[in-house]
Amino acid sequence: MVPRDARDGPARILIVDDHEDNVELLRARLEARGYETDTAADGQQALEHVRAAPPDLILLDVMMPKVDGIEVAKRVKSDSTLPFIPIIMQTALDSTESKVEGLDAGADDYITKPINFAELEARVRSLLRIKNLQEQVEGQKHELEQLNERLLRISQTDGLTGLFNRRHIEQELGHMFDHSVRLGELLAVLMVDLDKFKSVNDTYGHQAGDEVLRQMSELLTRAVREIDRVGRYGGEEFMILLPGTSAEEAVTFGERARQAIEAHTFTFPGGELHRTASFGVATFPHTRIHGCDDLVRAADDALYVAKESGRNRVVLFDSDEFNAHTQTSDGDVSKAAATGGR
Repeated sequence: MVPRDARDGPARILIVDDHEDNVELLRARLEARGYETDTAADGQQALEHVRAAPPDLILLDVMMPKVDGIEVAKRVKSDSTLPFIPIIMQTALDSTESKVEGLDAGADDYITKPINFAELEARVRSLLRIKNLQEQVEGQKHELEQLNERLLRISQTDGLTGLFNRRHIEQELGHMFDHSVRLGELLAVLMVDLDKFKSVNDTYGHQAGDEVLRQMSELLTRAVREIDRVGRYGGEEFMILLPGTSAEEAVTFGERARQAIEAHTFTFPGGELHRTASFGVATFPHTRIHGCDDLVRAADDALYVAKESGRNRVVLFDSDEFNAHTQTSDGDVSKAAATGGR
């Protein structure tokens, strides 16, 4: 008989009884059936054994000094750090009241003295089967949770860069915007675009372009705080969310990130290159921004101006630089500011 999965070894049973003769008899019977055994002479020792090395099953005498079996069962079953441990209570009291008390304390089964060993072995096998089934269920539950977490990450993540994808970064923006409106807190959005990225793919190939995008994502990730969010918005364009950040602070952040990108050497198999990036910044609250779409459009308009003004720069929506570029001589708003085109 192999009481447990052979890969895990035989099941280990803790025998708890203050009568040495009973312990030795139970130990001999159980070990003869292929089980491993540990022993404890009282309830306190039993609890110490359980905490040190949880057994697969406890054969627990009710009447013991210091801490009785009822209290041991209660403490074991109430300890959330322990796995499921089946408990068989053994007692000389064959009354319904004593059995109910033990079962209410958390015992899973009951056997009376003098013990019928064939009955005991059957009860041990039955409870160990239940334990094994529960462990299998818990294992499958854990695997399912891991799978669900993985699927969630896949649904939220850009496969190339590991950043949030467009759908999820927009969801994050929605949550942050609602929080900003509710609490009156600042929120900054930056749209970032690698300058002249098409020439990377055209000159060096798409694998080099992919590597440049991956390194770009690492640069942006290193630049932000833990509470900030970075996402790949599409192609070579990225979105950065900076909660609690003023326009001046957002521009300072953008300038620091722009300098880091400009100083970085992008490497890939067979070559290396340098590239710059343009940044468009918009912040909320703002008199011309009333929703998430407005905020994104404003940052995108600022990015358009940064591109049109020579690239490799940070432009703030509604700043003097932005307005000077987007206003015509007669005061009309340019197509860029009106449509967000780039």
